[in-house]
Amino acid sequence: MQGKIIKGIAGFYYVNVEGKGIFECNAKGAFRKSEIKPLVGDDCEIDIINGEDMTGNVVDILERKCEMIRPACANVDQAVIIFSIKTPDPNFNLLDRFLMYMDHCSVDCSIIFNKDDLANADEIALVRDTYKGSGYKLLFVSVRENDGIDEVRDLIKNKTTVVAGPSGVGKSSLINLLCENEVMETGRISYKTERGRHTTRHSELIYVGDSTYIMDTPGFSSLNVFGYDCDTLKFSYREFEKYAESCRFRTCVHVNEPGCAVKQAVENGEISKIRYENYLSIYNELLNDRKW
Repeated sequence: MQGKIIKGIAGFYYVNVEGKGIFECNAKGAFRKSEIKPLVGDDCEIDIINGEDMTGNVVDILERKCEMIRPACANVDQAVIIFSIKTPDPNFNLLDRFLMYMDHCSVDCSIIFNKDDLANADEIALVRDTYKGSGYKLLFVSVRENDGIDEVRDLIKNKTTVVAGPSGVGKSSLINLLCENEVMETGRISYKTERGRHTTRHSELIYVGDSTYIMDTPGFSSLNVFGYDCDTLKFSYREFEKYAESCRFRTCVHVNEPGCAVKQAVENGEISKIRYENYLSIYNELLNDRKW
């Protein structure tokens, strides 16, 4: 019988079989010998031990189409990065790190900005202008007002979607709304820090229905970029591409080189200054890491 691993805790794997339910399974010893670790999101074969108790064994892991390290998961179709426009204000540098990571994992990505009911027109325009040339789909929603949620439902339909973002932006509340069920514990915002309590402690897939899964992830307040290559970082900033062809040097990394068309586009307001400053910040961080 085939299913999908939706959660792994303390050596047990919980496998959802469409139309049958969730089975609690052990993994065969052969996986340990071959150093194959089942991951959340894996499609697998299971043998049923007891149909009434819904128990079984994972006997085979089917071929993975992709694999992510953070969160540890497999077979993700897309990522949705959630930030809030207000309370807390968006950390654009952290958002760019999320986008960089998903790009590195070759996972398609969209950005959802929640709490647009708390923002004024200028604040929404700033966010839109910052990312309008980035190549990512942008959605503005209000979970509290149930506004824009149908568009999110269309976005995730028939896909496995990993949902990521910092604490306090409404990730778990959005997932509850999409599932039309109170499936995730939500944390109130700390008014002192404007951050949510860290309520998601492990990664798991939530079955929404009709081959649609959502993976909630722990809220990250930082994202380490060590190990990436500063020379290839520019490819994660998609709006640079059409200007880079006009740079004086083919290997231009758009930092200190003369005749850089990307820097000129920033000066002309054609590329977001916020995005470019984030690029420089991450570039220098990676450069310093390489020196060590």
